[in-house]
Amino acid sequence: MEPGNHFGKFLETLRGKLSLRKVASKSGLSHAYIRDLELGRNRTTNDVIKPSPDTLRKLSQAYQYPYTDLLIKAGYLEEASSSEASFQIRLDHVWYVEFGIKSIQYVTPDGIMEENVESLVAFTSFIEALTDHQFVKLDMHLFVNLNKIKKYAPLEGKLYFNDYEEGPSVTIAALPQKKYHQTLLDYEARNTGFVVEAESGSRPSSLKAKFLT
Repeated sequence: MEPGNHFGKFLETLRGKLSLRKVASKSGLSHAYIRDLELGRNRTTNDVIKPSPDTLRKLSQAYQYPYTDLLIKAGYLEEASSSEASFQIRLDHVWYVEFGIKSIQYVTPDGIMEENVESLVAFTSFIEALTDHQFVKLDMHLFVNLNKIKKYAPLEGKLYFNDYEEGPSVTIAALPQKKYHQTLLDYEARNTGFVVEAESGSRPSSLKAKFLT
């Protein structure tokens, strides 16, 4: 164990008597990567590593340990204080949301606004609010408001928030794009009033968005 690698040692303690391969099977992560996380470094490059929030979510499920507690221990969030943060920005006005390590950026027609993540309670409620407002996760730290999509350019993997392929846009990851391809077409059609052609020979699908689980 590397000196000062407190979080890695904590992960090793969580694993207990479980084998690395057992945890790998439960989490979907490789057993080698799990061991690297416990050591706090990549054994191939010797670089210091830190698990992403998505990795922590997988480990929380494998270990049956609270996700928000893991975020705290990994340094992504602070303990909830008596003056909890409140997310007052109108989500129906937001184009998309990007998560940083300890902050949230809201991209709107009026510009970019940023808010620090200080309260676990407020943070959890915020994720639920995004789902309720028809935001969908289209990259590791990116949530897009489906109701604001005005142009979907599949070949570029881009979403635009006006009626032309210019101006504000966001690029989405390949796997989410494939998963939500028809949903994005459906919402573009609904938001603009124009019918978007589906794949050749197929019928347009109904508006059934696949929201976060």
